[in-house]
Amino acid sequence: MSAEEVAKAFVQHFYNTFDADAQQLGGLFQSSSMLTFEGQQVQGSGIVEKLKSIGKVTHTVKTIDVQPSCTPSAIMIFVTGSVQIGGETNPLHFCEMFQLVSTGPGAYYVHNDVFRLNYGL
Repeated sequence: MSAEEVAKAFVQHFYNTFDADAQQLGGLFQSSSMLTFEGQQVQGSGIVEKLKSIGKVTHTVKTIDVQPSCTPSAIMIFVTGSVQIGGETNPLHFCEMFQLVSTGPGAYYVHNDVFRLNYGL
């Protein structure tokens, strides 16, 4: 699979799973994984707990950009979109960056995840 195909499949899986049951995202992270969520850093098993604490969410992805990373076994993914949190009717814009690292043919884990809401100025 190309980096673009991996990214598209990953993004669809990540947000569909997050929206349905964030607990199921645990298999995407390892103990070395790091999430920065609105400036707060969380590592390893604390990542899923942080994502679960947000509550019910619905993501709509607008763009996906992909680049090779520092090694041939890693890719960077930058996502923009909107998210509805807790049943709110007004979506908020967000951007999120992932670095995926390969653990074998066709298998990746999230090594880095940086999330920010984009508030209007």
